[in-house]
Amino acid sequence: MDTCTCALELLGMLVYVGAWLCALATTILPQWLTMSTALLPIESYELGLWETCVVQDVGGMECRAYDSLMSLPWNIKLARILMCTALAVGVLGVLVCIPGLHLIHSCTEHGGDRTKRTLTIIGGVLGMISGVVCLVPVSFMAHIAVTQFFDEHLPEVLPRWEFGDALFCGWAAGFLLIVAGLLMVASCLCSQEEPQPVMQRRRQVMSPDGNLRKRTEYV
Repeated sequence: MDTCTCALELLGMLVYVGAWLCALATTILPQWLTMSTALLPIESYELGLWETCVVQDVGGMECRAYDSLMSLPWNIKLARILMCTALAVGVLGVLVCIPGLHLIHSCTEHGGDRTKRTLTIIGGVLGMISGVVCLVPVSFMAHIAVTQFFDEHLPEVLPRWEFGDALFCGWAAGFLLIVAGLLMVASCLCSQEEPQPVMQRRRQVMSPDGNLRKRTEYV
């Protein structure tokens, strides 16, 4: 068992699971975009994928879920779909990687090492896909916030949305998922296949008179 391979696999799985949990937190958190007004400085508003919240400086927080799916803005719908897709692909990647780990005694039949490497590579590729899919809605929502914030056609007194904590958590999750996928693929490249020796088969052929005669065949 290669120590370098096992270390990369364990590190990749730890980063993989941690990144997926960050993506889950990003999907659930309502702090995608935040807005505070000069007229009501004691209150701020938070926009999420599933609900909107009003936060007061005294510590109170009131959230309300969206009334209808059809009335949602298209960017919220797209972010929901992509984040749920990223979570599903990430779970699938973790489940595929687990039997491919060298510390897990599975797929040990004929061609077991090749099967394990194939599963690990597939799981790593799925992790990278999950990371890219996670980065798309987070970056797109940030792009919308920046575009509206610097829109010269809007009055300066009009409040504007700014980056929330969920966006930074989503960026971290996306990059960590990509790093986890690269680590899993690198673990397969680090592992060395067992060198195949020269195929030498020695057969012992019993002669008719009962004497043991050895014959060596080189292939």
